[in-house]
Amino acid sequence: MNITPILQALYNNPIAQTIRENELLFPWIEAAHVLAITLVFGSIALVDLRLIGIRSLDRPISKISQELLPITWLAFAIAAITGAILFTSNAVSYAQNFYFLSKLFLLVLAGINMLIFQFIIGCNLEQWDTSLQLPLQARLAGLVSITLWTGVIICGRWIGFTLEPVLAVS
Repeated sequence: MNITPILQALYNNPIAQTIRENELLFPWIEAAHVLAITLVFGSIALVDLRLIGIRSLDRPISKISQELLPITWLAFAIAAITGAILFTSNAVSYAQNFYFLSKLFLLVLAGINMLIFQFIIGCNLEQWDTSLQLPLQARLAGLVSITLWTGVIICGRWIGFTLEPVLAVS
């Protein structure tokens, strides 16, 4: 399947063109994206560190998760929207960038890890509230999660250093 026409259409849309032509718009959108990712990672890391057994051992895991989940989802929505807007500004180049593709791959893996945790491993989270050391599969899910999200951030940071300008075909 050739996605070049789709990428070209994204690149040529008026929003993408406005972002490319306005010297302040891209940095402001990028700043919102980075702040949102910071909230996503921070809120997920707090849960993961509790799962691993490093932090907040005196607090119930279900309470920590319940408090942070709304922040995580709101921040993720903002990150996804701002990321999609940034993508349109240079869709052809992003789609060819190793670090961008790696970031997307790691995001998918983080999502799969989250789904496995939510629906299989941690479906009875309240049962662990009084445990200092959680079951091995919960600790592994936390370790995998924090590792994947660290990879997402590293790859995201490297996109800006490695993005090659690609001339759009009109």
